[in-house]
Formats: sequence, C-alpha cells, structure tokens
Amino acid sequence: MGIDTGVAHPPLSNGVEPFRVMVVDDSAVVRGIVTKMLEEDKAIQVVSSVGNGQMALNALDRYDVEVVVLDIEMPVMDGLTALPQLLKKDPDIQVIMSSTLTHKNADVTLQAMEKGAADYVPKPTSSKDLGAGQFKTELIEKVKAWGAARRRRPKRAAPPGGFPERAKIPAAQQAPKPAGSLYPGQVTLRQASNDSVDVIAIGSSTGGPQALFAVLGALKGAPIRQPILITQHMPATFTTILAEHITRLSGWNAAEGKDGEVVQGGRVYIAPGDFHMVVEAQGTSKVIRLNKNAPENFCRPAVDPMFRSIAQAYGKRVLAVVLTGMGQDGMKGGQVLVQGGATLVAQDEATSVVWGMPGAAATAGICSAVLPLPDVAPYILKVSQRR
Repeated sequence: MGIDTGVAHPPLSNGVEPFRVMVVDDSAVVRGIVTKMLEEDKAIQVVSSVGNGQMALNALDRYDVEVVVLDIEMPVMDGLTALPQLLKKDPDIQVIMSSTLTHKNADVTLQAMEKGAADYVPKPTSSKDLGAGQFKTELIEKVKAWGAARRRRPKRAAPPGGFPERAKIPAAQQAPKPAGSLYPGQVTLRQASNDSVDVIAIGSSTGGPQALFAVLGALKGAPIRQPILITQHMPATFTTILAEHITRLSGWNAAEGKDGEVVQGGRVYIAPGDFHMVVEAQGTSKVIRLNKNAPENFCRPAVDPMFRSIAQAYGKRVLAVVLTGMGQDGMKGGQVLVQGGATLVAQDEATSVVWGMPGAAATAGICSAVLPLPDVAPYILKVSQRR
C-alpha cells in the first residue's frame, strides 16, 4: 500500500516552493520514518509514499515529483527495474537510490547510477537507526542538492499530446528561483605551471561517481603515464564497487589502494571507504598508506589529507582536480599543493551538482582553471603530456 499526500506546502519565506519528493520502499515503517524525517526540513515536501516500483510509476502520472528516494529490493517491481521507466516517463526526475551496505546492493546501486540514477544513500539495516545520525543528514542534503540541480535545468518542451496530467502546485508557488551560488565571491585564477606532472589527484563527493565516470571514460585509451589517485566520499563496500565500475567503463586498471602498495603509473587508486589514503616517499618510490585518523571535514576518506601528502611526496609535479561535492574538502589541501607549485583545477558551478568543494577551491584563488565537466578530461590529457 502507498499514500499519496498531494497536499502543497506553503512557499518558504524566500518565496520558493519546497522540493517535491516521492518515497518508494516496500516497508511501511521505513516509508513513515523517512517521510517524517524529510518533512522536518521545511524545504522538503513528500507528495507521495508508495510500496513498489509499479506504484511509483502510477504515482508519477498523478503528482509533480522532482526527487525520488528509491529502494532497491521490492516486490512486484524492484528499484533497478523501475528506474529506467521512471526516467522515460520524466527524464528530468532525480532518483536517489536507497540501499543497505551489502556488496550486492552496492553493485546494483552503481549500476543504477550508470543507468541514470542521480545518487545513492546507504540505508541502515535497522529501522530505529533511520531517523537520526548520518543517514538523516546525508539524505536531506542530497534531496535538496538534487532538487536544486533539477530546477537549474532548462524546462523541457512538452511531447506530442502533452505531459500526463498531474496534481499541480498552485501557480503562485511555481517557477522557483534557481538556488543561489554557495560562493558568490570573485573567482581569481592563478597562472598555470608549465612543469610536467608525475601524478594526478582527484577529489569528489556529491555527484562525484557520475563525474568520475565521465572524466575517466573520456580518457579511455589516452596515453597517460601518471598514476591517478582518487578520494571520493563513499562508505566501505561502495568504493570497492566504484573501482570495478571505473575499470569496466573506462578501461583503466582501477582498484582500492592498499597499505604499503607502491604507486605505479597508468593505474587508478581509489581511497577505500572509512580510510584516509595518503602517499609517502620511500627512496625513489611512492607508497600508499591507509590510516584511520580522525575524519576531516566530517569525512573519512577525505581529500585534504590525500592532497597534503601528495604535496610532500611529489612537490610541484602534481595536477589536482576538485569535482562536484558538498562542503569544502580539498580546499585546504589544495592550498598546500599550490604553495608548493602544483596545479589545481576545479569543476565549474554550472556543471556541478553542488558547487561546494570546487567552489571553495575556486574562490580561494588557488585554481589555474575552473572548467565545465566535459573540459576536465581534455585538460588532464593536455597537462599529462608535458615533458
């Protein structure tokens, strides 16, 4: 069974309507907890709560939904089956996969992201842990981030015959203003170094998996001799699967970094979930070290410790990239890199899901370029070819 609320919340004090969300989960208890949790934030309205993928498709005909929180394992129609049908019905809808931390579900979640899901959030195995802590914080942040990302997109033209009739939000609440920039300050670029680089380092968070797929996929077959080190904010299990998907999509030899492993050119190293991944010099070799030092920027793995260690191990012969993500992880470590003569670039605001991490770096005056996502791979390739 499912509940369709369909009741419009009043606009917020800034005149913008709440983000309209559908919760899809076969457990009525989970749906109730998640709905209550989301609606504690006045910027979110749950307009529909249903028990399987088929019910979600039916509800999408009736209600104007911006973000779907979609469970994976459900009767009648599971999440992975429902996903392409939801996107076919509304290509602009943002789908966040909700799954428990198992190897199988992590793999399905990454498959879903390849097929068009916007993001994921790891779901606790116990319902009593749903309404508090990291899950609550992460889900609310991602719902608002992807809702804002949808609203920034140009409005689609109606197909022949028009869109299906849905419950409409009152006209006074429509046409929300685009979300303002997190960093409205000036972006001042630094002079790019002309030195060759020995390592490429990438940091990312919200929206990062798709950005990584895009960048590394565009570099498929490229003659890049340097190692690529990546810290993506992700839990354990998911980073293992992320590496496997990067290998399959891009042809790169990608794997989680292992403590004591010698860094080799032409390979991709992913920071394992719940470990900071850093690099230290040992003679002429560079070696990966994993540690469980305190989280930085509320994250482990975090980008800052990786960037700091790379600055110490490689000096100025570094190209660092900060992709989409919440917060400012990568900015302070980027300052250390740039002070040592390295080159840092960031994804631009228009193509970032959240211009938090790249925006912090860009407005700190430490970037040599601020690039749309499609331009990141060509920039990496150009810099990597310097001799």
